[in-house]
Amino acid sequence: MTLSWRFTALGDRHRALGSNLEDWSGMGTAWTYDADPFDQHVAIRTKAGLMDVSGLRKMHLIGPHAIAVLEYVTTRSVAKIQPGRSVYAAMLNERGHLIDDCVIYRNGPNSWMLVSGTGTAHEEIIKQAAGRNCAVLFDDDLHDLSLQGPVAVDFLAKHVPGIRELNYFHHVHTTLFGAPVTISRTGYTGERGYEIFVRGQDARLVWDTILSEGKEMGIIPCCFSTLDLLRVESYLLFFPYDNSQMYPLPGQPAGDSLWELGLDFTVSPGKTGFRGAEEHYRQKGNERFKIFGMLIEGDKMADLGDEVWADGKKVGVITCPSYSKLTKRSMAIARLDVPYARQGVKLEVRGKSLNASAIAHTLTFDDPEKKKRTAKG
Repeated sequence: MTLSWRFTALGDRHRALGSNLEDWSGMGTAWTYDADPFDQHVAIRTKAGLMDVSGLRKMHLIGPHAIAVLEYVTTRSVAKIQPGRSVYAAMLNERGHLIDDCVIYRNGPNSWMLVSGTGTAHEEIIKQAAGRNCAVLFDDDLHDLSLQGPVAVDFLAKHVPGIRELNYFHHVHTTLFGAPVTISRTGYTGERGYEIFVRGQDARLVWDTILSEGKEMGIIPCCFSTLDLLRVESYLLFFPYDNSQMYPLPGQPAGDSLWELGLDFTVSPGKTGFRGAEEHYRQKGNERFKIFGMLIEGDKMADLGDEVWADGKKVGVITCPSYSKLTKRSMAIARLDVPYARQGVKLEVRGKSLNASAIAHTLTFDDPEKKKRTAKG
């Protein structure tokens, strides 16, 4: 914990559940609990789970030039975002390679919030805002509690009028248990879920009340590592853990194009002028690899960094494995050489604790039409 410079108000709650609060992005984070993360995965897929994801970095951009800053540093046409809506976006360097991803929230005409992970979003925003009429406020008091799963809406509907009408990637400013909150219909699980942004002084109240009142509905606390099991099924990448920053390409500097990662959809149609735009468009069709899925034979989960082989040679690496007790499937997100990133191609896992046959499989594994996360009513 010597690296931590950010602190969650829920540290005592996480320790009581068995966490040692390992560092993530400078904050002590509940990577594990005493409870089985595979059971927590089942809870989120069938009931709901509550996670503290406050390690995500939150920035407020206020002022008439905020929109110009966001237009340059992100791949989305942010001028089209209406107040009360949000969008998932990428951030590139001059080489057209991903340096962070984020969710951009519009709260008013000149009021925005950007939530990012462990990349350099904060630094890039600060540089572009310098000398402009745009205040950038890094907000570590704002906690992010993620309530994910099919019964999440049923629980919140008891306390937040109109929550059933809140659409995917929309948010509302309201109160919960008497505390001021922003509730966003977003998440990192592929389920219908909500992120609850709450002040640090109210975080314990919201956390405790959801878990106590939601217990009879099957809502349980879930650790951060459960997200890996869920995101593999739902094709949700985690910068830099699925990237060449973690698994270097031989003889090449770190950096991946959106085409290689399957994130080219984050570029608004026809948008130019954002950082790295020219290089981004130039790299189309020149992919060195593809992020793809794998189905692995047997009931054992692969390990991070396990090698993928085919035709007597190494053709990829597993960036994140998963196993589901519900579907009895061993799966993974992998970086594969382009010729092998096709449905049904036979592969082999050669790993630290697993050697098994596998096939390449299109993503996503769970709910490919995204009906759960976008459901209405």
